[in-house]
Amino acid sequence: MIGVLIPAHNEQALIAHCLHAVLSASRHPQLKAEPVRVLVVLDSCDDLSADIAAQYDVDVLAINARNVGAARGAGAQWLLERGARWISCTDADSRVAEDWLVAQLALGKDAVCGTVTVEDWGSAIDEAARARYQAAYEARDGHRHIHGANLGFSANAYRRAGGFQPLACHEDVHLVKQLEACGASIAWSHRPQVITSARLDCRAAGGFGDYLRSLLSVAEHDQHQAGSRPDAL
Repeated sequence: MIGVLIPAHNEQALIAHCLHAVLSASRHPQLKAEPVRVLVVLDSCDDLSADIAAQYDVDVLAINARNVGAARGAGAQWLLERGARWISCTDADSRVAEDWLVAQLALGKDAVCGTVTVEDWGSAIDEAARARYQAAYEARDGHRHIHGANLGFSANAYRRAGGFQPLACHEDVHLVKQLEACGASIAWSHRPQVITSARLDCRAAGGFGDYLRSLLSVAEHDQHQAGSRPDAL
């Protein structure tokens, strides 16, 4: 059985799109009808996330940790106890490609670190910040990015690495470092595709949204510096 793990904290605006995409990926013919269990870990939700998840053919685990590492850890354990041989992680504000699971498994590694694509930047992130992001991001095989929105690992490798730790952020980075430390084979691949949100009101402090906010701050600083130079007048 393949498990899909999705932590969620107050994701009523985006979770339906996420679940629709994941369920589509779970039915890909190249999976050869292997069962896929999709688990949404509702962490301290007080919005309509639970009601929306209930409309889909997914499992739900409710916790009250307000901690993404604890949510991922609880979800991974739940899936392992039910026989998952492979766990694919994404986020509730993201949409996976139809061949996402197939692409991860086809790489034949103990773990897969995939890339993410921002489809809609919105109006809050200006062109200068977008340019900084694109200049720093490596959308190619051999990249070294780690995203909880596009991460997969075998059950055996996950157990050897000690699992997700209850960290408020960077729990995915910590896991990958532990996978490397225990000798797991890791694919740093651009093949498994995930579209993610560019929202700045991120659910985990220090996560992707805060990174985008930092690029915006740098861009604003550079504009201010340019405006203060005589040659910019």
